[in-house]
Amino acid sequence: MALPSTTPLAPIGENRPGSEWWRTAVIYQIYPRSFADSTGDGIGDLPGVTAHLDDLRDLGVDAIWLSPFYTSPQNDAGYDVADYCDIDPLFGTLADFDEMLAQAHARSIRVIVDLVPNHSSDQHEWFQQALAAAPGSPERARYMFRDGKGRHGELPPNNWESVFGGPAWTRVADGQWYLHLFDTSQPDFDWANPEVHEEFRRILRFWLDRGVDGFRVDVAHGLVKTDGLPDHFPSVDGDSMGGDDEDVPYWGQEGVHEIYREWNRVLAEYDGDRALCAEAWLPTVDKTALWVREDEMHQAFNFSYLVTDWDAAALREVISESLRAYPAVGAPSTWVLSNHDVVRHASRLALTAENPQGHGIGPDSPGQPIPEVGLRRARAATALMLALPGSAYLYQGEELGLPEVIHLPDEVRQDPTWFRTDGERYGRDGCRVPLPWSSDAPAYGFSPSGESWLPQPAEWATLARDVEARDPESTLSLYRTLIAARRDRGLGAGTLEWLPGYGDDVLAFRNGNVTVLANIGDTAVPLPAGDVLVASEPVTGAELPADTTVWLR
Repeated sequence: MALPSTTPLAPIGENRPGSEWWRTAVIYQIYPRSFADSTGDGIGDLPGVTAHLDDLRDLGVDAIWLSPFYTSPQNDAGYDVADYCDIDPLFGTLADFDEMLAQAHARSIRVIVDLVPNHSSDQHEWFQQALAAAPGSPERARYMFRDGKGRHGELPPNNWESVFGGPAWTRVADGQWYLHLFDTSQPDFDWANPEVHEEFRRILRFWLDRGVDGFRVDVAHGLVKTDGLPDHFPSVDGDSMGGDDEDVPYWGQEGVHEIYREWNRVLAEYDGDRALCAEAWLPTVDKTALWVREDEMHQAFNFSYLVTDWDAAALREVISESLRAYPAVGAPSTWVLSNHDVVRHASRLALTAENPQGHGIGPDSPGQPIPEVGLRRARAATALMLALPGSAYLYQGEELGLPEVIHLPDEVRQDPTWFRTDGERYGRDGCRVPLPWSSDAPAYGFSPSGESWLPQPAEWATLARDVEARDPESTLSLYRTLIAARRDRGLGAGTLEWLPGYGDDVLAFRNGNVTVLANIGDTAVPLPAGDVLVASEPVTGAELPADTTVWLR
């Protein structure tokens, strides 16, 4: 497989109405604490990101999205924010951020930052003020404080459960309770309060003034709660952040849309096609599309696609529905297979048992994946995804074919899910293990000291970037080839036409001048005539092997 040359990207700051960069972009998620450590403390940082921007330019991505790097107690890996306008010393300084941003822009790589508006840390100045203030005070009105039920208020205000397990309410010393849909250290803001709206408009402008290109919005569907906070009796075992259930009183409420209309107007004040992307777990593509109407968000993660099984009929349906629903409201479809909250798709696609989102997998989980099957399917799935019209998100390390790390010792786990469920759910640590850059360096090049906040498995040595960069058949080489061919042939801005006659286990379509066949079945199928542009596995003769995707000219 020949390695492609890098083609220039559109200039930063260029306005292109109707063809904005985010409509077709390949965006690479960086989980900063696990990307690259410049100081030797075992935790990745912003200078580590800057040091590897050339690697990302060579990969060919259009933008990077950074998970939170704000000041935080790190009870939930930075998604518990204590100061939205400063950098946690773990990750560096504002000067380090500005340098990273400038260096990314110099390479025509745009920068999206994570924003967490549903909740703050309990160490946030506002929440500390709320604890010191009396019930009914303006300070408490910024959060969801309520009186309890029972004769003495000893019972929570309702029966809501935390996404991380356990009750969603914690009682304070004066007897009131506060809502936290996640960890007890992550109190939910009250978005019925205009002061909260004003504060987040200020935060948006702080980062836009520094030059960021957009925001990924955490729990974008969770800000507004149903009036009266009624009890909720889910129809499924856990509502998977809203993705499996209808009418959840704290997910997907109508009031969230006005918040994002406000934010859309703030972004419109700035040049350069700034973008908002929603993390919104909703039960259907059509419901998710409501988040990306013309005056709201610009993108929403296509979680319906992410959670679809390795099944041809199911994939055809979700692709067709996505390409119907999102363009109908003027938005691109996004495509994503992995992120920091789900089992890496090099393992997930080979699981043989149910694995609800957020549960993770560990040594005792049923349906353990076969690594060779998982990697083969992951490569085929990525080749399918990158051929689709719209925008694609990649999660750091998937370009190396990294699997989920299953055999983490219990004593090193750090995800709140693990602790709040007393080990019943393994949580998300397995997809967050630091990256391997160099096969023979300390911590495989992640840290100069050899420290690593989660231990890396021995097989990381064979998956290190320097090893894969030398191998034309590696997963890294496949990703580079796919991304370059996608850009050169304009597939992100293309139109999909399904092709009949290839059998139930094959997805066949044309996008522009490229014909794509993905064999989802377990036996080889006939391969039509045509020049092979790229294939997820070696293709010889006139057959397309099982679990293989090919692009034909």
